[in-house]
Amino acid sequence: MAARAAGGSGGTRGDGAPLLDDLMPWSVQPLRTGRPWVTAPDAASLRARWERLVKAPGDERERLFRVTRSRDPRSRVAALPGQSTGTGPFDREDGPCPEPVRIAHGPFDEQWLIPDHRLIDAARPELWRVADGEQFFVVEHGYLPQDTGPALSVTALLPDGHAPAGRPGRIRPLYRRPGGLEPNLAPGLLTLLRSRHGDSVTPRSVLAWIAAAARHSPTGCVVPLPADTARWSAGVELGQELLRLQLRGARGGERPRLPGGRRPYVRASVPPVPTAPEYDPVGEALLLGTGRIAPVPAGAWEFRVGGVRMLDLWFGRRMAAGMSGAEGAEGAKSAEGAQDADGLEAIQPRVWPQEWTSELLELITVLALLAGLRPRQEELAEGPHLTADELRAAGVLPVPDAARRPASVLDHREEGPDGQFALL
Repeated sequence: MAARAAGGSGGTRGDGAPLLDDLMPWSVQPLRTGRPWVTAPDAASLRARWERLVKAPGDERERLFRVTRSRDPRSRVAALPGQSTGTGPFDREDGPCPEPVRIAHGPFDEQWLIPDHRLIDAARPELWRVADGEQFFVVEHGYLPQDTGPALSVTALLPDGHAPAGRPGRIRPLYRRPGGLEPNLAPGLLTLLRSRHGDSVTPRSVLAWIAAAARHSPTGCVVPLPADTARWSAGVELGQELLRLQLRGARGGERPRLPGGRRPYVRASVPPVPTAPEYDPVGEALLLGTGRIAPVPAGAWEFRVGGVRMLDLWFGRRMAAGMSGAEGAEGAKSAEGAQDADGLEAIQPRVWPQEWTSELLELITVLALLAGLRPRQEELAEGPHLTADELRAAGVLPVPDAARRPASVLDHREEGPDGQFALL
């Protein structure tokens, strides 16, 4: 909070570059589910977990639910914005599982979530309220000393904001209202940048510059703003490519692809229960037990956020509960003994699903292409940038407190506890 207060006073950090906290002043803390079983790498597991829970008798349902101070089976809460789920106590629930939604689970991972507010300790409804087909979310990555990985990532999915290491950063929507209305940018920032770089400056081009130029600092994520138009244009072009890669085809973009001879392929099929990944640098191959994927550029294998290798983290999340002893519909139900021992998280695919291999190939592609762009990102730090005095003179700093609060959505009806509607 100290850094936010200092940023709000109009300060800059280190070499004078402004904090992201000042350029995109409205931010939201990461989601806190309170119970890990509400998210999974596959939607079928979530449906099977829900079915297991709603069919359990009272005492068993409470144990499987995983009670916290914020939620228990008797909690009464409003529905999440945009979701049609029950608002009565969960201990009376006997209906089907709400349709799982795709979310960004930390950096560079996509998983599924049961969008039921009764199951999530801190769902951050203000994010759901503005999540639509026009929205983009900037997610800061936790800072660690000597961390050379990216300072942030951008997604079109609703992000949970989890950090692989260090203190998690905050989530910053590009727009404060649904429909791409009212950009979440410091008042006066667009005017200043247009006076410097022309009328082509838009909220989307500012987002592209931030994606390309943001970097870690001990006091927060900083974003130098260039004084010369040539460097601005080069940074925006680079940022647009970074956005295209991270969005993975969302918003009408092309899905990322490596050049023909560099595209990763499955050379030997992934076994039903693969072992932890290993890397063969000579053959540029990712080894998953008897499975083999190649070519895998070294940049993809070594890509880290907060010091954590992304391919290791992605794979570990899918193998966390083990795959042996599972059975049931869609391959998503684990054995009764595993359920009793580990709770609902043990309900997961019994063998490696084919779609995970496809997702892994795409992740390798994204990481390889992002790694190849890192040298160009580092070059953006060079050259003159706008000073704190110029930002203050333009009214960009200090940022008014109102810009740090969510916008009111006065015409948005949402279902409150027990089916009562509230006008926000």
